[in-house]
Amino acid sequence: MKRINEYKKLFGVEKEIELKALKSTYRGLVKEWHPDKFQEGDEKREEAEVQSRRIIDGYHFLVSIAPETKEANKEVYNESINSGVADFQHNGLVLEVTFVDGATYEYFGVTKPIFQKMINSNKLNRFAKRTIFPNYLYRKSKRDLQEA
Repeated sequence: MKRINEYKKLFGVEKEIELKALKSTYRGLVKEWHPDKFQEGDEKREEAEVQSRRIIDGYHFLVSIAPETKEANKEVYNESINSGVADFQHNGLVLEVTFVDGATYEYFGVTKPIFQKMINSNKLNRFAKRTIFPNYLYRKSKRDLQEA
C-alpha cells in the first residue's frame, strides 16, 4: 500500500487511475528527468538516473493496477482464479498467489489475520474466491511459472 501511495503521489493521482492522464504525466516527468539532459559528471545526472528509474517503475506499476487494464484482462484473470491456487506467500501486506495455470498475481492490503484464516481454511480455493480475490486490489505479477 505504501508503494501504491508513493507512486500515486509521484504522478499526482488523486483517486482513480486514468491511463490517458497517467501517460501524459509520465511523458512530462520523463522529459524533465531524462539523464541525457545533464552533462557527464554533473551531480544532477545521477539523481536524474535514479528518478527516471523510479518514474518508469511507477508508471508500469500504476498501469498494471488501473481499472482499464484490469477490465481488459478480466477474462484471463477469471480463467486463472478458476484454475485453482498452486502456491502462495505473504510478505507484509502483499499476498502473492500462483495459480495452477502458471499465472501469478499480487494482492495488496491482505493483513496477517486474513492470511492466517486462509491458511487454516479447509477449502483454500473457496476461501480465496470469497474473501481475497473480490476484495483486494491486485495486479498480475511479472513472475510466471515457466512451462517445463
